[in-house]
Amino acid sequence: MNIKEIKLDNYIILAPMAGVTNSAFRIIARELGCDLVLTEMVNARGLLEKAKRSMELIFFKEEERPIGLQIFGSDPGLMAEAACAGVEYGFDLIDINMGCPTPKIVKNGDGAALMRNLPLARSIIESVSRAVKVPVTLKIRKGWSEEDDSAHSLVGYAEEAGLHWVTVHGRTREQFYRGKADWEIIKEIKGKVNIPIVGNGDVKGPLDYVKMKNETGCDGVMIGRGALGNPWVFKQCKYYLETGSFLSGPSREEIFKTCLRHLSLLVELKGEQTAVREMRKHASWYFREFPGAGNLRREINTCERVQDMKSLFEKISR
Repeated sequence: MNIKEIKLDNYIILAPMAGVTNSAFRIIARELGCDLVLTEMVNARGLLEKAKRSMELIFFKEEERPIGLQIFGSDPGLMAEAACAGVEYGFDLIDINMGCPTPKIVKNGDGAALMRNLPLARSIIESVSRAVKVPVTLKIRKGWSEEDDSAHSLVGYAEEAGLHWVTVHGRTREQFYRGKADWEIIKEIKGKVNIPIVGNGDVKGPLDYVKMKNETGCDGVMIGRGALGNPWVFKQCKYYLETGSFLSGPSREEIFKTCLRHLSLLVELKGEQTAVREMRKHASWYFREFPGAGNLRREINTCERVQDMKSLFEKISR
């Protein structure tokens, strides 16, 4: 599939989430209707130096396509080189992160910190766009603070540089993930530019998806935390769009089957010990609506081996 030919009408994208959206999770999402997946954000310098962590983050399988590489950094030259490296590694799209709010990222001038340095942000956008022939996209926030209107400038720079779309998360950096996402900023930006805009923030199901589309006019929707423990959200949104009806939630059997597949994919990706530890949070999300979810979570967090986790899943399913 050539991503350049993909139109963003009704597009549903899995948001990159650090420590979550590795190859295993992305495969599950794609199987359940997600149109496009992105890697966890990758340090541009680490990618160029082939650091172990960076090389782990860029691993993907063919069934994940179309897949984008999200990079972060604050050196225009390094970001451009990292984008070129991403193309060489086979990615279909390069996404520039200018929205990550975490202190360890922004203290280095990366992520959302770039929203406070517009000249540098513009240089990065232009450098990456010129460096590669695959589509380049940008992910930003509403601003650094409520008083900050830099999102408008950044989207303008993106349009001038020929970026394929911009994803706008309706929260400020100061909010992190707290409070309610402001969809009005998505609507404002969509009305001022001609490139596609992807909305992000507080979409947990088909009604949220349709409401965001209708209220903002956005071309696509990116779903992050709404997919944690509920990768069926992509399938549910598409079903609602196609039929106007709600698709019933997954059965207990389907939840267990998906959980086991997720575990198997993680073991293949990271080995038993790391996979089981990472699967603890995913299993807690999958089972959070089950009776006694608090006790289940405590039991899940005691699992050390694959068999421990499988036995627990079998016990829960009875």
